[in-house]
Amino acid sequence: MCHVIVTCRSMLWTLLSIVAAFGELIAFMSTDWLVGFPRTPDAVFGPHGATTAGEAYRPTLGIYGRCIKLPHLHRGILCGPYAVHFGEIASGFWQATSIFLATGILLLCAVAFISVFTMCFQSIMKKSIFNVCGLLQGIAGFYLKVGVCLFGVGPNRKKMHVTILKDRTQ
Repeated sequence: MCHVIVTCRSMLWTLLSIVAAFGELIAFMSTDWLVGFPRTPDAVFGPHGATTAGEAYRPTLGIYGRCIKLPHLHRGILCGPYAVHFGEIASGFWQATSIFLATGILLLCAVAFISVFTMCFQSIMKKSIFNVCGLLQGIAGFYLKVGVCLFGVGPNRKKMHVTILKDRTQ
């Protein structure tokens, strides 16, 4: 028998849990973790300085994805993974980052899924669902913080020069 137990607090918590899980998932999939210097393809130098024949763009890099402009495409920016296999991710720190972030996001998604059921019952096996989910959210937050810290430590200079943004001559 399901008795609906809805309070403003439980509805707000459920909504924010779902929004946080989707927000973290979108951030993880984003290619905008690092943004390169603006590049102007086909730069033309005139008497008043540089003018551009093409639009300026900024190459971007995420944990495993990047966006670059291909010279043979007129206005096309290609976004996709730069690493086909997990071992091809730019550095060991970024590999650890992806593991920690994926674990944290998985926990947040589990909490968002469980939080929907808190409207029907508030305990399972004599434990409050709110306490269990709060603990899981705290653990997820710890994993997300560790992942973001590892991301900042992780750039491998040689691989990043090839993979990303450092080349200012183009």
